[in-house]
Amino acid sequence: MKILKILLPVIFLFILGGCAKKESVEVYNKPALYWYGQIVKEIKNQDLEKADDYFTSLSSEHVESPLLQTSMLILANAHIEEEEYILANFYLDEYIKRYGDRKNSQYAKFLKIKANFESFTKPNRNQQLIIDTIRNTKEFLNAYPNSQYVPMVNTILVKLELANLQTTQEIASLYNRIDKPKASKIYKEKIDRSSLKEANMIKPHVPWYRAWFE
Repeated sequence: MKILKILLPVIFLFILGGCAKKESVEVYNKPALYWYGQIVKEIKNQDLEKADDYFTSLSSEHVESPLLQTSMLILANAHIEEEEYILANFYLDEYIKRYGDRKNSQYAKFLKIKANFESFTKPNRNQQLIIDTIRNTKEFLNAYPNSQYVPMVNTILVKLELANLQTTQEIASLYNRIDKPKASKIYKEKIDRSSLKEANMIKPHVPWYRAWFE
């Protein structure tokens, strides 16, 4: 019995050590289709962190694989769905950089506009990103006037321009309140130049605890 008491903990530790070793074994040197399958599987499981890791394996082991192109787009879409817009833009930027001819980049550029637009969850924030996205939408419309995405991009453009006008009005009002008439005048002139200045806008709702600071 004494021997058994001594051996049981040793056997238990040996089993634990074996399991830990199995779990820590890294998978590598797999076909591109294997990594692609794992990416799709983890997206379905809503584990985007694992999917990103599998993409890293795919891109490092199979630099020229055509599956990279598809993987970037499905991962970008998955991150947009989860409202992870920075990661979505990472994949879209990489896609455009690698496969950025006129035909291939159309959908990626549309997704980038969509991702940036959906990232504006709070009014009166990040005006520079609004301005940059307005520029991107106009560039898209000039480059792809017959694209199937034109109606959606036009809608996004109008909403962004209204958001930009609203933010400009708020900034002009703020400078006026803190007695900076020159700065206020600059922003009022921007409002006067806007083609939407006469629009009957509904102001976005700002919670009371944020309204004090905006």
